[in-house]
Parts: sequence; C-alpha cells; structure tokens
Amino acid sequence: MILEHEITLIGPKGRRQCIALFDSGASYSIIRPDVANAIATPTPLPDPEDWVFQTALAGQTMQATQVVALNFRFEDSEARFTDEFILLDGSSEEVIIGATTMQKWGIKLDFEAEQINYRKTAEKLRLIQLALTAGIALSIVS
Repeated sequence: MILEHEITLIGPKGRRQCIALFDSGASYSIIRPDVANAIATPTPLPDPEDWVFQTALAGQTMQATQVVALNFRFEDSEARFTDEFILLDGSSEEVIIGATTMQKWGIKLDFEAEQINYRKTAEKLRLIQLALTAGIALSIVS
C-alpha cells in the first residue's frame, strides 16, 4: 500500500522539497538520480550485481549502482530522519520511502485515515554516568 506526503530532503549540497511515496511494499528507499545529484554526491554500491529490482511491468528489471545517505524532514515536525537511498534510473517518482526506513524510524501508515504517523519532536540525547567497578563510563541514551 502507498501513501504520499511532502518531505524535505537534506544533503551536503542543499535541500529539496518533493512529494514522497511511502510504500510498505518497497523494501528499500529509492531516489531518482537527478534528485540525489542536486543535493548530494552518490557513492558506488560495493556489489551492484546484487541490486536488481523488478518493476511493475512483468519481466522488466532495473539495476542500481549507486547509493546516497540523506536526511529528510516533514514540515510539521522537529524530528530529523535519515537513511540510505538507492539511486534508480527511470524511476517515475522523485523519492520512495521504503519499509526498512519506516521501520527504522517508527513511521506508520494509516490507510483507513490515509495519513502517515511519525514523530513530531526532535530526539534528545543525554549523557549519563554509569558506575563501574573499574571507574566511570559515559553512555548515550535517547
């Protein structure tokens, strides 16, 4: 199942607003190369022969050769989300947020209400001290 939502993609070279498809049937997050290259510098996949995707057309496949790490945000949220996006030539959509990314960040699709549920506040990290027999250690918790 698929829902759409406007997001802002953020990379080292800039930002880009786009309509993202949130697709529970897609394992990975996908981005069109023109979108990725405008805001980041993609890197080659170490084993591109393993990154072949089937399309909606029977028997047609697309091979990925590059990946890019990007942040993305929702307009009404302080939270920052991040993941790797696989570049696919010929994709009809600018960006697809796949199930792996949604699971990682607790993004839920509510198909009855036709809405996407996500964290609205920024994650806060704090340092705590743990007493150990050999001394004091610092740990980051969220």
